[in-house]
Amino acid sequence: MSDSRIRDMLARRRFLTQTTQGIGYAALGSLLGPDRSASAIEQSSALPRFGGAAGIPHFPPKVERVIYMHMVGGPSQMDLFDYKPQMEKWYDKDLPESVRDGQRLTTMTSGQNRFPIAPSKYKFQQHGESGMWVSELLPHTAKMVDEMAFVRSMHTEAINHEPAISFIQTGNQVTGRPCLGSWTSYGLGSLNQNLPTFVVLVAQPSNREQLQAISGRLWGSGYLPGKHAGVSFRSQGDPILFLNNPDGVPAEMRRETLDTISRLNSLQHQAIRDPETATRIEQYEMAFRMQASVPDLVDLSTETKETIDLYGDAALQPGTFANSALLARRLTENGVRFVQIYHNNWDNHSNVGGRLPSQCNDVDKPCAGLIQDLKNRGLLDSTLVIWGGEFGRTIYSQGKLSHENYGRDHHPRCFTMWMAGGGVKPGTVYGETDDFSYNIVKDPVHIRDLHATVLQLMGIDHQRFTYKYLGLDQKLTGVEPARVISDLIA
Repeated sequence: MSDSRIRDMLARRRFLTQTTQGIGYAALGSLLGPDRSASAIEQSSALPRFGGAAGIPHFPPKVERVIYMHMVGGPSQMDLFDYKPQMEKWYDKDLPESVRDGQRLTTMTSGQNRFPIAPSKYKFQQHGESGMWVSELLPHTAKMVDEMAFVRSMHTEAINHEPAISFIQTGNQVTGRPCLGSWTSYGLGSLNQNLPTFVVLVAQPSNREQLQAISGRLWGSGYLPGKHAGVSFRSQGDPILFLNNPDGVPAEMRRETLDTISRLNSLQHQAIRDPETATRIEQYEMAFRMQASVPDLVDLSTETKETIDLYGDAALQPGTFANSALLARRLTENGVRFVQIYHNNWDNHSNVGGRLPSQCNDVDKPCAGLIQDLKNRGLLDSTLVIWGGEFGRTIYSQGKLSHENYGRDHHPRCFTMWMAGGGVKPGTVYGETDDFSYNIVKDPVHIRDLHATVLQLMGIDHQRFTYKYLGLDQKLTGVEPARVISDLIA
């Protein structure tokens, strides 16, 4: 036979083989029933869904929404959650070299001749039926520990703020990648067509000694379509720029203008097929729909006194963390899929005694109030709440040590985060550090593991959750090993 005849036979054989397998898979799917299909899983939620990637979620999700509170700068774990009473007898003694074990240091302490131990000056108590240790700086949070899961063994490779924040937000130390909120938007779509899928709130701290830069790159969509970027709400003026029509422009004229712009953009999209043009069309339409929904959403006059009391009086002050926490509840309650809150000034290189209490006072009552408020409204079971920073702090003092005041440098080897809400095993402590809160001795959790676990709770298998870019199947968890922490899941 000729070469062309052989090729035709092989191609026909391959086609018939693959078709037969496809018919078999279809038959198997019908035998298993509709609940086994991807579309049935997508429709398993009682909530509406607009958009999202095909075949996502991979399995029924435990949560529908996420509120992620990031403490920019790195909270001090041994002053808040990682109780180390043994350190009292180590006051002002040098950290043993065997504990530091040649760790790379920042330039802020690498030139020190000594690394004096600075035990926490704050008292700790056990709380709840779970008996979790919590610092006196967080009395309201302490009342909610039986709703929380503490991870004391978080770790990262990044030792400076910019790469560390980028790493925990996007899964990569190099900026410009999609963040967790953007991945969520891409995979699961929206719960409300009139609101953004992913909203960002930047809360202003009461103390402003040492603020870190918070860049829009953190909530960008990276190589994902632009519509999955976070929408930042402002604390002054209109929540979103150009939300209201200009003076003298009625809604009818605005609608006519948008229709004309949409037609022009559609012509451009047909000509060059740039996906960002399609994103621009959607953004114009979203902005028009938000004109009706957002003003009511940020109007807190409808909240009861009992609800305001949960968060504290600062909840009525735009731009505060308490106000952001209350807005996060209102946003998720109305269908926003992912809310990211940033709270700055946790970079305690000095004045821990003066600044840390102020920081904790900003977030303590609102965090507890948020959990209680979600629980009161029946939303906690379907909402995941996350709290933490980009790394921890050192047990040794940066600079001069005094018991009344000291500083702590960056520490990537171990830090504490907590989660609460749907799918999380409440009253759980996972991971353990050594007596110096310096190294992990049990159950380490890498940032990639955290991401894999959060995706799992949203019904997504991190290994199969990809986006084709530059010829590669890109993932939030990257190419390094990542595992779901099943002990944290109820």
